[in-house]
Amino acid sequence: MPAKFVKFEMPKDLVESVYEAVELARDTGKVRKGANEVTKVVERGKARLVVLAEDTTPPEILMHVPYLCAEKGIPYAYVPSRQELGNTASLKVPTTAVAIIQPGKGKVLVETISKRLAELNKKE
Repeated sequence: MPAKFVKFEMPKDLVESVYEAVELARDTGKVRKGANEVTKVVERGKARLVVLAEDTTPPEILMHVPYLCAEKGIPYAYVPSRQELGNTASLKVPTTAVAIIQPGKGKVLVETISKRLAELNKKE
């Protein structure tokens, strides 16, 4: 059963693209890691893409983020694993959320992901 904050199902190929975008942004752009940092950049309207880990416990940590992103018009995606999200963001520990601020070489990929996420959100 998905966590309470998960609003839609992510196709596997889209999840892989999201991890790739985080890696590219980490290496050539700018990312923020952790629920508090992500919340701050979303509130300021600086995030280009927000990535949330579905296995976050307790789910209350991230429950506000999808609503905040929707309010600010920022696309958000889900990935299954905090551990893998942390690894992808170059952390030695798991992380619940990552925000891409500057996509760097992942700009086109982030735009493509954003379009697909908009389509998924329309279906819900």
